[in-house]
Amino acid sequence: MLKYLKTHITMILFCPPNITLNEIWVNGGTSQCFMDTVSNSITAGWLLLFGTSQLWIYHKYGTTVTSASLPKSQLYGLQILFLVLLPVLCISRFLVQATLVNGYAVYGYMILSLVLSLVQYPLSIALLVVERHYLLPSVPSRGHGLVLLLFWTLLFIFENLSFVNLRKDDWWFHLTTVTDKIEMALFVLRYVSCLGIFVLGLRAPGIMTYRDYYNIGAAGSEARIPIIEDPNSQSGSTWRNFWKKMRILAPFLWPRKEIMLQFRVLFCFLLLAGGRVINLYVPIFSKLIVDSITMTSPVFRFDLVIVYVLFKFLQGSGTGAMGLLNNLRSFLWIKIQQYTTREVELSLFQHLHGLSLRWHLGRKTGEVLRVMDRGTDSINNLLNYILFSIFPTITDIVIAVVFFVSSFNGWFGLIVFVTMTLYIAATIMVTEWRTKFQRRMNLADNAQKARSVDSLLNFETVKYYGAESYEVDAYKEAIITYQAEEWKNSLTLNILNTVQNFIISGGLLAGSLLCVHMIVDLKELTVGDYVLFASYIIQLYVPLNWFGTYYRAIQKNFVDMENMFDLLREEQEIVDIPGASPLAIRQGKIEFFNVSFSYLPERTVLKNVSFTVPGGKTVAIVGPSGSGKTTIMRLLFRFYDVDSGAIFVDGQNIKTVQQSSLRQNIGVVPQDTVLFNKSIMYNIQYARLDASEADVIAAAKSAEIHDRILTFPDKYESQVGERGLKLSGGEKQRVAIARTLLKSPAIVLLDEATSALDTQTERNIQAALHKVCTDRTTVIVAHRLSTIIHADEILVLKEGEIVERGSHADLIAEDGVYANMWQQQLKNEAENKKKSHTDEEGSDVGDSATR
Repeated sequence: MLKYLKTHITMILFCPPNITLNEIWVNGGTSQCFMDTVSNSITAGWLLLFGTSQLWIYHKYGTTVTSASLPKSQLYGLQILFLVLLPVLCISRFLVQATLVNGYAVYGYMILSLVLSLVQYPLSIALLVVERHYLLPSVPSRGHGLVLLLFWTLLFIFENLSFVNLRKDDWWFHLTTVTDKIEMALFVLRYVSCLGIFVLGLRAPGIMTYRDYYNIGAAGSEARIPIIEDPNSQSGSTWRNFWKKMRILAPFLWPRKEIMLQFRVLFCFLLLAGGRVINLYVPIFSKLIVDSITMTSPVFRFDLVIVYVLFKFLQGSGTGAMGLLNNLRSFLWIKIQQYTTREVELSLFQHLHGLSLRWHLGRKTGEVLRVMDRGTDSINNLLNYILFSIFPTITDIVIAVVFFVSSFNGWFGLIVFVTMTLYIAATIMVTEWRTKFQRRMNLADNAQKARSVDSLLNFETVKYYGAESYEVDAYKEAIITYQAEEWKNSLTLNILNTVQNFIISGGLLAGSLLCVHMIVDLKELTVGDYVLFASYIIQLYVPLNWFGTYYRAIQKNFVDMENMFDLLREEQEIVDIPGASPLAIRQGKIEFFNVSFSYLPERTVLKNVSFTVPGGKTVAIVGPSGSGKTTIMRLLFRFYDVDSGAIFVDGQNIKTVQQSSLRQNIGVVPQDTVLFNKSIMYNIQYARLDASEADVIAAAKSAEIHDRILTFPDKYESQVGERGLKLSGGEKQRVAIARTLLKSPAIVLLDEATSALDTQTERNIQAALHKVCTDRTTVIVAHRLSTIIHADEILVLKEGEIVERGSHADLIAEDGVYANMWQQQLKNEAENKKKSHTDEEGSDVGDSATR
């Protein structure tokens, strides 16, 4: 008996008789030996190579997740069931083939397939369990790892390849015998199991979500309390809220204001449709030319050659990259693209200027500019990729499938369809997986640019503290962080390219082998048909090879647009009410009535503040830092709305009038004057853009800055530098005063206009400020009390409340808070004069000693 088994074991063939492993096509189909060997070798090889590596990584770096933090899902149990069912089906199939099909004959490929199946499926179950119960030291991904996803994808692909043998006589599809019916039943169970695993793998029901991740450590039932997802969260797919994004962009995409641009759009689409027709006829004319040459009596068909070359001229280099149609369409689309860019940039710029002061105080200029640039560029790129790359490619695929089915047979159409479907599905799946790496790279890029801009804008502070090396090191760290995220993004891109190349090569191989087989063996096709097939399929695969690039570019553009959409979603805090009327100025009377305001709910800045500034009068506001002085100015200018109470100008609630008219009638001389990096003429004229040069010079003379300007090399055309840094503090303040004089407002606000100046400069500017305030309603926020003794009324603020009010003399007589402040300032001035006198005497003694 042992001798018998030994003899038969040594004589086991790997493939059945008359079939070898390198013999792929047998009786109009694929041999079972080749199919099972290749499919199981690829899937098992992938899982053994990368799956074991992933298990090692989890074993070394993974941490156990508590059962209370795991999602409860019946679909996860269904996943396990399918993975357990597959090896059972493999064993059943082995027994059926060994007994009923082969008459108790066992071949090497059957043993190899069974062994590999019994290894790969338990290993996939182990990976599934590990991904569920262990967590790597990072934020969890949105689903399964790439190893399992690609393994399940390959299983489903190879099950679909069985349909190649649909017409083969010795396969089970005909259901002629009981054995066929058993094998068909096993095939259906395998197919359903592989499909279920593939679909559930995309869903990942057993993998921890962000909600579960952030609930780790919660006790008891609180661990299962769902967290409402932030609608502005960027953790999901970029295709989420696609139609909402398109509705936001729709007004910018169609040039509704310009009829000629609309005709351009329509003509561009006609050129696009013409390109699809040309792409179909180029390979057809290749076939006709080859058939005319390979006929028994060759015919010189110059007409076919001329038409073929004409079509190639219109088409270009196979992909439309240099064709006349594509170049003409690109040229016509330039104006449309410029229209879209212009409308988006203007709308976004207008929206940013409409946002409140609260938002602008918290923004980072460099990051906002970066978001604007990337967001506006992404819109045009998105249009080009979708309209002129993705849509034509998909259209070409549909045309190709219909053409091959009608002109060749269904197998060619099936090969093209399956290849394209798998390619697109794999591209979308892997690209969705790697989207998070693109987002992280963008965030690092934003941080890098914001760091550089913030450092350069504050270069004075850097110089003051000698922190140049620190700033360089901090910028270097930002660059390193960005480059690390860039490396991860590039790595995942290479993985995607490899997967795409594998699928495309497989489809090209299958189609080419079938075509050559039908030409050489079956004599059903001609050489021209092969030229038609080869040229058409290559023509189709070249743009398809770019499909992944287009899809990734679309993903990137969506990611780039998300930050821009965040800016567009920022709501304007201060808006005009419907039907708001312009402010009607009669006397310029200002009234605060029980005004309360807070920047944060827990900290009230103003508490029931009430006061009146009669038209043409001056009211000064004094008090310690943080008492709410500047806040009153901001509320009057309506940078913020009051929490309670009301502010009136000539009896009109400022909430009911147009913001533009309110601010047009108010002039401000701020404590820190910020100027545009342009000429002095431009900065003064900015108050009234239609003012003549003579008016600007008159305002400069009134502000006592004219003579100083004439000493500059370029006089009024001198550039003031970034934020006016080329001018001294006194010069900037005089420019601000000239600007306010040119505006000629009814109400003037002086926000500690001279607090940052020395005493002598302050005295020189007081005369100019007096000209500004003459016959105008004036509110002064003062630091030096000596500058407001002329005020008609002085309000003393403390902790958001008016504690004293009256004229300078009345408040001194009260001997209260204001009197104490006055005495303290006199004492400080006396000490400063004494110190200055001592320094001068010390200097004289030193000079005498030197002499």
